[in-house]
Amino acid sequence: MPRIEPAQRRALLAALLTLCVFIAALWVLDDSLRHLHLRDIWTPLRTLTTAEIAAAIGWAAASYFALTLYDRLSLDIAGRPLPYPRVATISFIACALAHSLGLSSVSGGSVRLRAYSAEGLSAADIAVVQGLFSLTFLIGVGTLLSGSLLIEPADAARLLHIPAPLAQGLGALLALALVGYALAASLRDQPLRLRHWQIPTPRPTQVLSQFAVSTLDIACSAAALYVLLPGSVEIGYPAFLGIYVIAITLGAISNVPGGLGVFESALMLLLPTTNPAPMLGAILLFRLVYYIGPFIIALLLLGWREMHAVRKPLMRATSLLRRSLESVVPQALAIAVFAAGAVLLFSGSLPAIGQRIDWLAEALPLGVIEASHLAGSALGVGLLILARGLYRRLEAAWWLTLLLLGAGIAASLLKGVDFEEAILLAIIMAVLALSHERFYRKAPLTEAKLSPLWLLNVALVIAAAIWLGFVAFRKVEYAHQLWWQFAFDANAPRMLRASLVAVVIASAYGLWSLLGSVHTEPEAPGDEDLQAARACLGSGSDSLPNLVLLGDKQILFSEQRDAFIMYRRSGRSWIALGDPVGNPARHAELAWRFRELCDEHGGWCVFYQATAEKLPLYLDLGLSLSKLGEEARVPLKAFSLEGKPRAELRTAQRKGQREGLSFSVIGTDEVVTRMDELEKISRAWLSHKSTAEKSFSVGRFDRRYLANFPCAVAQRDGHIVAFANLWKSGDGAELSVDLMRYGADAPKGVMDYLFVELLLWGQRNGYSWFNLGMAPLSGLEHHPLAPLWHRMGLLVHRYGESFYNFDGLRRYKEKYLPVWRPRYLASPGGLALPRVMLDTGALIAGGVKEMVWK
Repeated sequence: MPRIEPAQRRALLAALLTLCVFIAALWVLDDSLRHLHLRDIWTPLRTLTTAEIAAAIGWAAASYFALTLYDRLSLDIAGRPLPYPRVATISFIACALAHSLGLSSVSGGSVRLRAYSAEGLSAADIAVVQGLFSLTFLIGVGTLLSGSLLIEPADAARLLHIPAPLAQGLGALLALALVGYALAASLRDQPLRLRHWQIPTPRPTQVLSQFAVSTLDIACSAAALYVLLPGSVEIGYPAFLGIYVIAITLGAISNVPGGLGVFESALMLLLPTTNPAPMLGAILLFRLVYYIGPFIIALLLLGWREMHAVRKPLMRATSLLRRSLESVVPQALAIAVFAAGAVLLFSGSLPAIGQRIDWLAEALPLGVIEASHLAGSALGVGLLILARGLYRRLEAAWWLTLLLLGAGIAASLLKGVDFEEAILLAIIMAVLALSHERFYRKAPLTEAKLSPLWLLNVALVIAAAIWLGFVAFRKVEYAHQLWWQFAFDANAPRMLRASLVAVVIASAYGLWSLLGSVHTEPEAPGDEDLQAARACLGSGSDSLPNLVLLGDKQILFSEQRDAFIMYRRSGRSWIALGDPVGNPARHAELAWRFRELCDEHGGWCVFYQATAEKLPLYLDLGLSLSKLGEEARVPLKAFSLEGKPRAELRTAQRKGQREGLSFSVIGTDEVVTRMDELEKISRAWLSHKSTAEKSFSVGRFDRRYLANFPCAVAQRDGHIVAFANLWKSGDGAELSVDLMRYGADAPKGVMDYLFVELLLWGQRNGYSWFNLGMAPLSGLEHHPLAPLWHRMGLLVHRYGESFYNFDGLRRYKEKYLPVWRPRYLASPGGLALPRVMLDTGALIAGGVKEMVWK
């Protein structure tokens, strides 16, 4: 069984904590509803008037309107205002998803990240907007809760089981904290600075707007539930508002999707009533009005934007917004499919409507109904699982989900003529069918193993379905014979069998998903591939492509096999080393093929050590550019040891000569015959440096690899004491070194001597440039308006100097008076950049641990 990493352990711990909260909530609900029948819940809902339901819908709409003002206000405070129609649509979709899924900073935040990025906001701007959104909500919670405690202290004390003076004191403390925030924000002119981050502070009018829109939002959503409460709940609106605020807060911090169970349990415990059944029915209807209804509208809005049968003027007005929202279609459909699976499971736990069963009894044999009931629950679990594949845009998941939705429609009709359920599944199926182009990744379904959080959500839905079934059939006494009772009216036995099927399927898949399978490294290129790659090295002005002969990277060839990209996978990052190599006419096509390959497998496309000449190509690929540093190139035609700036180099040459050193370049045949001597030096160097071999962007001591290149050697008394293998560019203009090693008996300064002699040798042999390699984090801008990556790089440079000698490396190369040339990282950028850098560092070092210790 694979070892559980710390990050996985934390994820499992968080998932278990959420599961415990959910189980506790179900236990509270079960205790409250122990003596109720399902009809006790549904019957009181029939007494609601059309006006009351319409009022609930109106208050819910007003709440969502206020939520759109959250975004508008947050953008204004952040100094990035946008037209309200665009903001309203983005905000509505983000809030509808967040309310249904929970984890608003993740679900709603991802929608804002994608949509607002298309509007020109940076990741830092969007993070500020999301933070201000959450702050505004907390202001509303605090304002209404403090008001409730101060206005109705007697009711609050009775419901919360605390003394009335304590309730008033808590309300006063909350009010003072809010007033303190308002004063501090209004009086501060400068933005709040946290290291290199700047968080804008709102103006006095914006502070007042925060209080107004947040209290309006929560007050309206509370009113949507309040108008649905039965008459048996005797409580005034101010006191109810405080309880509602407590309930939604508990639901939000529980991390349970939509606060399911936690919100209901809190209300059941705090609201005064002698008959909890009508109140639970009101809460369920409120969830339909405030959660499910807006979610379906948001889903239809996204589906509508996938269709192109729209009037041209409207298309022009909404084209930018549509492009910004298209990227969230797979995630929205994944959520819809997950909800469809939950509907099938819940339906399998509830009794069928008697009249409809009578219709089926006259037309179908009992076996069809029983099989359809089991199939409905099995299909529900399947949809919960496939939603993960849709989230990752897998084409195989798209096809299989369409098949399961079609089967689910048939099962819904055959098990109880549940046409409402069938219509919902048909709508989701139609929207999914229209969005085929969004699911283009060719990776197998095994690539979409469920994460612990997703497994938790599946488990919560199944647990809720089973609990709902036991509540619905509470009056039925359990007996072993129930499992084997088959009749048209045997609803409880069907529920038990369907629950068992769901648990068995989910458990089997969950166990397989958690155990997982280890990703094997793709096979290294064969001799034929390496020969084809060697043939491509004959063009280009860069010497870095020689690393392909190390054989540790995968090779993507052009169709004509006259150009290639070398790459490796590390985590989610697919990292290509340098620019495309070979025939320049193939570079653009090859880069796009690599980009599509990464996308199809759910990976991040990365080009490491890209040159400035190819930056337009990487921008066309939709990648962001970050400067890695600068490499030093010495112009050999003008190189000389004369003059004061070269005094240190003359000293190094003369010292080596006094130590009895001699310089020469040995050919590949001699390299092979003296390989044992070179290996002994390499081992001594690794032992002296207490380090391990690196890989990917630098060579390692490998006999087959070194046999491809001549070596520059420093000898004393006929024995090699230091060596460096030589690269040359395809056009023969650039000379460089890769592996540089010296033995235990080498005199101090031997590498300086070797470099000076090598530069002179390159000059005599007609080379134009000598490449000394890159100085990481060199050449980054210090200007306050420089990109965030530059500021982060300078921070690493400053505080990482004790671990990695950044300045010393640059100073060492500066003495050769080089010309500095930038190297770049082309990647998805944004919030993915830190993970890409970690993946790249781990790939070069040989692992995350080796990045620190070796």
